[in-house]
Amino acid sequence: MAQEKFQDLLKRLEKIVEELESGKLPLEDSLKRYEEGVKLSVACAKLLETAQKKIEVLTKREPGGFSLEELKEE
Repeated sequence: MAQEKFQDLLKRLEKIVEELESGKLPLEDSLKRYEEGVKLSVACAKLLETAQKKIEVLTKREPGGFSLEELKEE
């Protein structure tokens, strides 16, 4: 999941939700999908948080002085 795009992660997460909601998976498979879904959810949340921080950096610039800087990971 390291450098995957948000959209790709979200599509996979939506597919897992559909599979779980169908009720057609055996319990063991449902648990595996659930675990994968949680990991995907965390990855999506992290990507969104990073995007939000980038936006905050841009909005804190002085008027007329907007620039894009590399966000330093914590």
